[in-house]
Amino acid sequence: MAKKILVETSARHVHLTKKDVETLFGKGHKLTEKKPLSQPGQFACEERIKLVGPKKEIANVIILGPERKDTQVEISLTDARTLGVEAKVRESGDIEGTSGIKLVGPCGELEIEKGVIAAKRHIHMTPEDAEIFGVQDKQIVKVKIENDLRTTIFGDVVVRVSPKFALAMHIDTDESNAACAFGTCYGKLLKR
Repeated sequence: MAKKILVETSARHVHLTKKDVETLFGKGHKLTEKKPLSQPGQFACEERIKLVGPKKEIANVIILGPERKDTQVEISLTDARTLGVEAKVRESGDIEGTSGIKLVGPCGELEIEKGVIAAKRHIHMTPEDAEIFGVQDKQIVKVKIENDLRTTIFGDVVVRVSPKFALAMHIDTDESNAACAFGTCYGKLLKR
């Protein structure tokens, strides 16, 4: 039987720099961990912000820690249309040439010039996982999610390999809804 990959839905969220945390939440503020995520060292924060686009706002947007080198907003393409901004499909961290947006916190606001993306669907793997699955870092694969409602094959899934990762595939809320990937869900890796 083929080894399965846990498929997790990555809802809209924001990664912030230390400077932007202080702008939004006050000087000296540190992000407060609410719960750990599946990826080692990553966590959901107690803090929330508002995204303000040309068309609408989305409030209560979660922040993921720890702080990062660049501020980045990860939203679904549906969120992008709601806000009235463009969200290019990109790997996390690849923000050159992307749109900006206004971020509003309890102590301040800021306009980022770039950083709005719809995260490219991806699989986190350790080097050991990559060896088991017979894939390499940056390889593009397909993943099949089978269920009684909408069996779906996702193409253009990028494999990301690092000893800092834990095995999991991440899709956004639009993709999760399309595949009825609710609750605990697993996928089967299909090479191209």
